Amino acid sequence: MSGESAAFGFDGAASPSARDGDRIDEPRDEGLGMSPRTHLYDLLVSTIFTEGLDDQMDLWTLGFSAIWIKGTDLDTLAADLHLDPATRTPCHLSEILDRNIDDGSDWVAEVNGWIGIVPGVDRERLPSISEGGREVLNVSMDISGREYFDYARDGRMIVSFDPAFPENRSGDDPHALDHLMDGLRFQISDDGSVDDRVEEDESFSSALALIGRITGTDMAADWFEARHSSMRPVSS
Repeated sequence: MSGESAAFGFDGAASPSARDGDRIDEPRDEGLGMSPRTHLYDLLVSTIFTEGLDDQMDLWTLGFSAIWIKGTDLDTLAADLHLDPATRTPCHLSEILDRNIDDGSDWVAEVNGWIGIVPGVDRERLPSISEGGREVLNVSMDISGREYFDYARDGRMIVSFDPAFPENRSGDDPHALDHLMDGLRFQISDDGSVDDRVEEDESFSSALALIGRITGTDMAADWFEARHSSMRPVSS
């Protein structure tokens, strides 16, 4: 649920720090040790967590969710998600885990007509949030190892699938985004050589890259590395 630290699956304090990253289709710096196939996932992890945390801690262990919405203004969306615009404060994504744990703040970003929110919301709410001509994207993973990509529009779930198994798409138009998925690698395969195998981190990177293509933005520079805002929930 938006504004709750449980959306990260994390109940301890941390002091995340951002690092440079790459686009999935055009890596800028392979010297960072990030694979071109997984670098968006790697960048997201390195942005949220610090080197001081347990080496076993990652998004698969702790969970993660984010949504992007187009077709509304921030004040209207804040009211829908019970966020208080008066508490808006400059914030990098690297700072939001601490702030979310401390006071329930969400990270709020605006790029190219889209509004990004971290943590996101329950997936069941996506169609209702998309009502009135809005578009809503969701990418999330839970501590049970499940990952999700969802695209809702105008009150309907258009496409929904597990990035590890994209052939099992569901929704009103399961193939609506196929033209944007060319070159992205999702499914986990036990066939072929090790070099051709698609693992979980790569499929999640592909889901993030797909969001970049839909929103027409650079996931690294525009979202993960840029300074946007935090916003606390409305006081009860």
